[in-house]
This record gives sequence, C-alpha cells and structure tokens, in this order.
Amino acid sequence: MELINYGGYRKKTRKLNKKRGRRKGSKNKLSPGVTKMLGEASLQYAYGNFEQAISLLKEVVRLSPNLPETYNTLGLAHSALGNHKSAFDFYVIAAHLSPKDSALWKQLLTFAVQKGDTAQAMYYIRQAIRAEPKDISLRIHLASFYVEIGDYEKAAESYEQIQKLFPDNVDATKTGAQLFLKCGQTARSIGILEEYLKVHPSDADLSVIDLLVAILMENNAYEKTLQHIEHAQIVRFSGKELPLKLKVKAGICYLRLGNMEKAEILFADLQWKNAIDHADLITEVADTLMSLGHSNSALKYYHFLETNAGTDNGYLYLKLAECYLSLKERAHAIMFFYKALDRFEDNIDARLTLASLLLEEAKEEEAITLLSPPKDLDSLDMNSDKSNPWWLNEKIIMKLCHIYRAKGMPEDFVDAIFPLVCESLCVEALRQKVKVKRRLTKGILQQRTKIYNNLPTDSILCGIRPAAPKSELLVAARARKKIQKKEALKEEKKALAKAAGVEWHSDDTDDESQQEAFREPPLPNLLKNEENQCLIIDLCKALASLQRYEEASEIINLSMRLAYNILPLEKKEELRSLGAKMAYDSTDPNHGFDCAKYILQLHPYSLSAWNCYYKVLSRMGKINSKHSKHSKFIRYLRAKYKDCVPPIIISGHQFTMASHHQDAARCYLEAYKLLPENPLINLKRLN
Repeated sequence: MELINYGGYRKKTRKLNKKRGRRKGSKNKLSPGVTKMLGEASLQYAYGNFEQAISLLKEVVRLSPNLPETYNTLGLAHSALGNHKSAFDFYVIAAHLSPKDSALWKQLLTFAVQKGDTAQAMYYIRQAIRAEPKDISLRIHLASFYVEIGDYEKAAESYEQIQKLFPDNVDATKTGAQLFLKCGQTARSIGILEEYLKVHPSDADLSVIDLLVAILMENNAYEKTLQHIEHAQIVRFSGKELPLKLKVKAGICYLRLGNMEKAEILFADLQWKNAIDHADLITEVADTLMSLGHSNSALKYYHFLETNAGTDNGYLYLKLAECYLSLKERAHAIMFFYKALDRFEDNIDARLTLASLLLEEAKEEEAITLLSPPKDLDSLDMNSDKSNPWWLNEKIIMKLCHIYRAKGMPEDFVDAIFPLVCESLCVEALRQKVKVKRRLTKGILQQRTKIYNNLPTDSILCGIRPAAPKSELLVAARARKKIQKKEALKEEKKALAKAAGVEWHSDDTDDESQQEAFREPPLPNLLKNEENQCLIIDLCKALASLQRYEEASEIINLSMRLAYNILPLEKKEELRSLGAKMAYDSTDPNHGFDCAKYILQLHPYSLSAWNCYYKVLSRMGKINSKHSKHSKFIRYLRAKYKDCVPPIIISGHQFTMASHHQDAARCYLEAYKLLPENPLINLKRLN
C-alpha cells in the first residue's frame, strides 16, 4: 500500500511541476547565414562602407523580412549617404516592426516636426506614448499639438490623463481645466480641479484654489465657492490668515447672496493705501457693487483707484462716469465722460451717453459739437487699416439727426442723413434685383477641403488623418464628396454631349460672379425698424421743404417698392400723400404722378384730390395724350364710379383739345345730367 501511495504521489508531483507554454527563446530563430550577413553588414556600416552594408542588408530583408534591426541599420546607412527620404521610410518600417521601442518613435517624431508635418508628428507621438505611457513630456507635446490645430477638448483630455498619472503636476491640472473651460465643458473643468484638491487637501497649490474659485464665481455658483474657501481656511490655512484674494472673493460671494454686512467685513483690508497693489481686486469689488445697484459704495472703491492710478486710466473714468450717472449727478458724470473720451475718442457708447446727458441739460449746441466731425480733419492721420472713424458711425449720425430734427434744422438734418438713407436703399434694391443662388460654390468647397492638401503624397504611410478637429474633418469629408459628385456629373454631361455629336460647354461658372459679396448697407434695418420708417418720412418732408422734390420722390418710390409688405398702412398713406403734394408743388411732377393716382383712387369723390391730379397731369403734358396711362386710368374710373363727375369733365376736356367736339359734347351732357346746377358744366354744355 505504501508503494502504491508513493508511486501515485510521484506521478501527481510530476504533473504539477510540468511547465506550460512555449519554451523560452526567440520566436523566429535566425539561420546562421542570416546572422552572419547581419553581422557583416553592421561591420561594413561601422567602417563607413555604406553601399556594401546596404547590399548585404537587402539580402537579409529578402531572407528575413521581419527584423527591425535590419531596417534601422538601412536607415542609418541611407542617412549617412544623404538619402534622407529612403532613410525615413526604413525608420518607419523599423518602428512598426518593434512598436514598443519608444526611441524609434521619438526619432520619427523629431523628423516629422522638422518637416512641419503635424499630422504625421501626431501619429508618431501617439505611438510613442503607447510604447512609453509614463513619459510626461510626450503627453505634453501631444496636448500642444491639439492646441495648435484648435482641438481644445482633446488637448484638455490629454492634460487630464497627465493629472491622473501625475497628481502632483499643478501646471497640467490648471491647463487642463482652462482648456475644458475654453471648449465649453465647465463641469469637467471644475471636476479636474476638485480632483486635485481631494488628493492634496492640506498642501494644495494656491493658484489651483484661485482658479477653481474664479470658475465657480463665473458660473454663479457662489454657495459652492464659499464652501471651497471655508474648506481651504480650515484645512489648507489652518491657524493662518486667509489670503487677501480669497477673502475678497468670499466677500463678493456674500455680496451676490445679499449679505452686505459680511461682505463689508471681508473688504475691510482694501484701502486707498494699498490700492496700487490690489487694483484688480478693488476693481472687481467696485464693479460688483455697481452691478448690484450699490453705486455709493462702488464710488468709494473707484476713488481709491483714481487717487493712485494717475491720469491715464480711461476705463476708470468711464466707470466713475457711469457711477455718477446712476446716482443722477449729471455734472460729475459729464466731467468724467469728457475725461474718458480724451483717452478713448472712438468709444461710441460713451459719446452717445454724454450727448444724451448734454441734451438733458439743454446744451444742444455742445451735443452737436460732440457728435460732429473734428474741424481739423486734414491734419488727422486716417490710417487705412483702421475701421471707420467715430463720426462715420451709424449710431452717431442717427443721434445727430435726431438733434437736428428736434431743433428744426432741416438743411443740417438732410445733409447728415440723406447720404446714408440713399446708399442703404440702393444696396437693398441691388440685393433684390440680383437673386443669389444659395448653394456652395466650387471655391468654397475647395476651401473646406484645404486640410487634405497638406498630407504628404510620397510617404509609405497611408490613411493618416489630417491634423484638424473632428468637426472640421466632417465638413471637409462632406465637401470632398460634393466635389467628387460634381466632377462625376460633369464628366457624364461631357460624355453625353460627345455621343450626341455636339460641342460641350461647361456651365461650371462657379457662380462667383453671381455670388458677389454685396457690401452691408450703412443702415441695415432701415425699412424694418419703425423708428427708421418715421425717419424716412421726416427726411422726405425735409427734402420737400427744401424744394428737393426729385430726391424726395426717389426715396419715396424706393421705400414703397422695397418695403411694400413691411410698411404699415398709415406709413404708406403718409408717403403717398407726401408724394402727391410734391407732384402738385413741383415743376417736374413725373415722380409724384403715381402717388396722385393712388390718392385719387382712395378718394374718388374729393374735388381737392381731382384738382391735384389735374394740375399734375397738366404739367406733365399728358392731358391731350390719347394713349397715355392717364386715358386708361380715366376710363377705369368712369366705369367704376358712374356717378362721379370729375372724370367725365376731364374726358370732355381731353376730347375738346383733340378737336373731337361731338365726343366732348356727349361727356358734358352726361355731366350735366348728374350736376345740372353746376355753372361750369352749363357753360361747357352751351359752348
């Protein structure tokens, strides 16, 4: 029995100790001949016999094509001979055959960066990171590439990975948070900072706390901000005084939450003596107080800055002016607005606000001077790359026009606003005349596929994605498909034309001429804004008062044509009445003839309307025109309003002038039957 047990135990032991798997050693054991050739090639390379080394290595590749050392040595030999393209290709093969060799990937990365090939550089750096995941410099380099191409989310994720691998890296934590914030992912930005604070509760970097507090406050999370500041005071600054910046931030949070008393206690360390050292904090406190309506308190902090900031702080003067304006202290507000405009003369809003203040103080002439162009325009340096000067701004001109209109200065009013209105109406008319096809032109499509142009065409690597964010890649892919579809359709049309035996003409004009980029009108909402519609009417009245009837009629006609479906009925009536009146008063009534006709259609029994129409008609010389619009119009009115006498009399006059006396007599008789007591009709009938 003991022998049996012993034998069974020995058998079981051998089974347990048996090793599984392949025996240790090389998977692809090289033949002695290949090993010898590889050694000889290395020796030839070492002696500088590069051609002989390359010849031997080619034979090694033929016999054993999967040896990375062979391709690496081939790369070295070709590089020594100056064949950098071939050397680079052999390095690429060597790296792919030994993917865990990070040194090879780093070498390829260096070459790609030197060539300026971002797409390949990003590919190589990702491979290097797979080979050496804990190399922080590689990850930072990859993140910088993502920032360079504008893919901030990928860059932020790279820094997030660095922070997870190296929790003590403050720069990676802060940069990742800022990049998440830049691509709109606030929650992830806050999360990466809070994760750092969890790992470093008592030795957290102060800049990380400051950044977290700033992001939370920017998103109105004031209670959560206070929790983090209180936690930092207990854990990070235990037994120490809280830094002034955090105290002020806490005070601003209390201020936003309505606890003014607690906020004032925390702001106590901010005084005019240290205003220079803490100007940003004082400005933030004052701006917060101002936004919450505590103008008196804000004024105190602004004056701290004024005492120490010198005389060149235009932004501070603007804030002081706005503060005094909210306190209804106009004199001080005007003074500081003038000081601010001395530094920022192109600030349109400040200039307009100051003009309104001057008008409230009944200083119209001063307001006009403020809004008028400088008198010494010739001496000013009008830089061509600078935007339009402040006096050509639409809002400035409109404000000036309102002042001229209120003061009853029609000539100045017209001179200021007429060029803008005329140009705006002409631009709108041109836009309606030229119908732009709403389709992507070939030029736009090619612009969208531009990211494919930078891909290398001579590389042995295929399928590397262009260096661009995912959104741009999707747009580029769609554009490329659209171009391919257009080209295929073009070839199909060409083949059909050839088969039909006709000459083929390409219709691919690219629509560039039709899609001409029209300039924006100076007054973009001229016809849609009710206030601007009233301005047009006032302009036409002013032009009429200055006897500039032709220009006024042109504006009326353009406005009616461009905005017929937009203008309210009362505005249309007013414009037409104005046009008819101008036609009556003008020596050249052609422009107002349609308005006079329209007024007559509205009031067919009004003698004053008929008198206006007849006077316009007489001046135009159409009273005896047999085939004019007038004749058709009169026939239309006679047919529609059979009991209306004036069109019958006018027809009689027309027949009389044409020497058609019988027709004229019939008209006068018809009028007599309707108005037998009218002496004029009786006189005409007797004649």
